[in-house]
Amino acid sequence: MIKHNRFPEPDGKISVVPSVLSADFSCLKSQFAGFEKHADWIQVDVMDGHFVPNISFGPHIVKCIKKAFSLPVDVHLMVERPDRFIKSFFQAGADLITVHLESKCGIKECLKKIRSFNMKSGIALKPKTEINGIREFLPFMDLLLVMTVEPGFGGQEFVSGTLAKIDRGRKIIDKTGLKIWLQVDGGINAETGTAVLKKGADSLVVGNALFSSKNPVKLIKYLKNYRFGGSRASEQ
Repeated sequence: MIKHNRFPEPDGKISVVPSVLSADFSCLKSQFAGFEKHADWIQVDVMDGHFVPNISFGPHIVKCIKKAFSLPVDVHLMVERPDRFIKSFFQAGADLITVHLESKCGIKECLKKIRSFNMKSGIALKPKTEINGIREFLPFMDLLLVMTVEPGFGGQEFVSGTLAKIDRGRKIIDKTGLKIWLQVDGGINAETGTAVLKKGADSLVVGNALFSSKNPVKLIKYLKNYRFGGSRASEQ
């Protein structure tokens, strides 16, 4: 039986989340070996070729990742009908499932269904989607994911116009008093990571910058120390 992990709640600290979309699956275990203990959880991007123009992973990959690593797993469903996949990804070991506000399903029903399996629930927004659309769903979510690239492919350039949305997201969450992660995903590196942290993000999904880094632990520590007086030396 797949073991589900206790997913962390926001505690004022920054979480850094490796995205396996940018990893080399021929040596995934060895890639994670150097920084697994420094990361907070793992994100798996699931694409159906309809909601976004790419196809990626299914439940079997999530199951393999759960067996290989001790970290919680966050499944980001970039699919038209996420409601159809919630149970299968729970059975594969997902600890959190994030669905897109733009998907073709009842969002509130999706979030409730995710929580009914004792998983954490999240809503993701594409770069051009207005953030006010999340307000009615706040009591049913544990994570807000602001995409800073168009979803579908790793290694894209950060869209700087999304910074204002991150700032608004922080203010919306703080006003509720709810424990909701404000996560940012897309083109995150040392420079852009600092920019979104300044706007109030507390969870950063890092893909290409992490897996291509000569010193991934240094990059993770750099980002996690942002609010706590850590070294500001640039990561190359």
